[in-house]
Amino acid sequence: MSVRYHHLPSGLKPQYFCVNRGPTQSESPCQIIDGAVVDAAMGELIIEVFQPAALEVAVAVQEEVKERLEEADRYRRRAVERAQYEADLSRRRYMKVDPENRLVADNLEAEWNEKLRAVDQAQRDYEEQRAADDCALTEQARRRIANLAEDFPALWRDPGTPVRERKRMLALLIEDVTLIREDRITTQVRFRGGATRTLEITIPLNAWQKRSTNPKVVRLIDQLLEGHTDAQVAEILRGKDLVTGAENPFAGINIAWIRKRYELKSFKERLTERGMVTMEDLCRRFGICRDTARDWQQMGILRGQLCNEKGEWMFEVPPEGSLPAGWQERHRREEVATHAIGGAV
Repeated sequence: MSVRYHHLPSGLKPQYFCVNRGPTQSESPCQIIDGAVVDAAMGELIIEVFQPAALEVAVAVQEEVKERLEEADRYRRRAVERAQYEADLSRRRYMKVDPENRLVADNLEAEWNEKLRAVDQAQRDYEEQRAADDCALTEQARRRIANLAEDFPALWRDPGTPVRERKRMLALLIEDVTLIREDRITTQVRFRGGATRTLEITIPLNAWQKRSTNPKVVRLIDQLLEGHTDAQVAEILRGKDLVTGAENPFAGINIAWIRKRYELKSFKERLTERGMVTMEDLCRRFGICRDTARDWQQMGILRGQLCNEKGEWMFEVPPEGSLPAGWQERHRREEVATHAIGGAV
């Protein structure tokens, strides 16, 4: 993956993206990852690694490694001593041979030279390996590690530390990092020396997701719409000190938008599902005008509820036996007339 930086008022914002696909292939990158959240997680990991307790463990491990290296050094030293012993033995054999016996003398001399070369090679191997293994921690190194454990977190978190310097510090400690974006960002870290760590990072929300209404609030709105209008729901939410995704107090228009966004039924739709009807439907069903319906409502014959902020009402359909006697008589005459006309036809 590669990295690019965006200049924002708050500073540089890194972004990691796959380089296997891109502008040269006229395709979108296979994955793009917000670098800020990854860098923050890596920073916390590095600080955790540099905690005094962690460093003490590293020192203890180093001491154990030192003991093993010393044991290996003894074995290598014995190999040098064996090579020297064999070379000395060959020298003594050569010195004892009769000079007149040139064939035997030449063979013994060649063997002696071979043993000397073996001693020289064993000595070089010993010295090279000892120099490579000469990494035991001295008391001064211990103090430097202890100071590093105290200074590093402060240095890393210092706002004045440039991003490039943090990257350089990471490069000294980390071999490579593998990023895989799925439901979460899986970060596989390989330190110099072979140690590995795996981090699971939550994918940061997009701008529109950050302004989305809390799912718990959406569920509460759905419950409140069973018995309240949009404005009434907003008033209840304000009473509970709940705010929108943009952290503004709720208003009726916010509830209407949330209903459309999450496909919630309005209070009017819920009343319709319960069998209630509008003023127009009620007048049409009983053949009355709106003034008569209002009179019936005042008389308590009709029971209704305000269903929105437009002043619309929904009414329960009353049984015909509960309607005024005058309406029932007129309705009976209309039915008789209708049957008479139907019979004449």
